[in-house]
Amino acid sequence: MEKLTPPIRKLVEDLGYELYDVVFEQREEGPVLSVLIDHASGIDIDDCVAVSESVSLYLDETDPIPESYSLEVTSAGAERLLRNHEEIHRAIGKFIYLETMDQQYEGTLLSLDQDTLTLMGKNRQKTTVLLAELTVIRLAVNL
Repeated sequence: MEKLTPPIRKLVEDLGYELYDVVFEQREEGPVLSVLIDHASGIDIDDCVAVSESVSLYLDETDPIPESYSLEVTSAGAERLLRNHEEIHRAIGKFIYLETMDQQYEGTLLSLDQDTLTLMGKNRQKTTVLLAELTVIRLAVNL
């Protein structure tokens, strides 16, 4: 996947989307190449179709995977993990869920610096958490 991801990233970004991940996995129905995408305004079926057509054409032309497989283009998901500082930074203003070794928090991410993040909880209380203490951080649906 490390050779396949950069050209797929370029195709996705040229269409105005962000590439979240490229995953090749064996499923019950056979091998599947999953391309997970994101966009600030969300992802709908038309977005997935546009990316699928572009990526499919590239894969047909270059044939980088010798075995038969299915291509799947989907949204990265409403509750996707935030895997690095850049993804956490892009989540400022969004509702998140996070865990440390001893606590769980939900709230709107207000700010992020090199060492900490601050969120506004549902109870309107601000909480600052050390990034080094995070065990899980993801987007969340605010119910």
